Amino acid sequence: MPGDRTAASFTEFVLPDLAGVVVHDRCNVYDHPSLGTLTHQLCCAHLLRDLEDAAQAYPDASWPAQITTALQQLIHAANCARARGLPAVPAGVTGPLITACRDAVTAGLDDLEQRGRPKRPHRMRLLEDLYYREADVLRFVTDPRIPPTTNQAERDLRPAKTQEKISGRLRSQTTTGHRYAIRGYLSTATKHRASPITALRDAITGTPWMPPIPGTL
Repeated sequence: MPGDRTAASFTEFVLPDLAGVVVHDRCNVYDHPSLGTLTHQLCCAHLLRDLEDAAQAYPDASWPAQITTALQQLIHAANCARARGLPAVPAGVTGPLITACRDAVTAGLDDLEQRGRPKRPHRMRLLEDLYYREADVLRFVTDPRIPPTTNQAERDLRPAKTQEKISGRLRSQTTTGHRYAIRGYLSTATKHRASPITALRDAITGTPWMPPIPGTL
């Protein structure tokens, strides 16, 4: 992406194309007023890494492992529901796991309050996000079409980041935009199980592959 991770760059390069649910790593720019009202899914991979950090920082605490286990099991349940074509993870599955997660988050907040303020701001923010933004953390449970992590998006971006590191820069903004448009088109086609070579040929010959219209499947 051209630009940096400032609100101005996001407004110029990202906001015009945003729609639906935005899966992200809790960078504060996603909540900036200039970006409008978005529907969020907080990346669980980043949450799990932060929980691992908390477990290492507080080896005597049980709440990091309890939250981790609940989140991992919810992700597994969502993957199973998606594979079965279910519109949501069954409440009988999610109920006990969400309760366990809530209890562990509450225990963590109490634990950090008792430990005092030094050296814990980012870990307190983690627990506050889990507590106050539970709907954004668990949105993938109510709609399995929503990915619980940004892993796939990061894999899609890795070739471009590798090129940038090797060459030291990206090319012009126009060329970079064209490159990302082509890569995005092929990546979307592949995710819909279309042949990328066929999709590329069809685009060149004037009959590009198009994803199905939501609600028509």
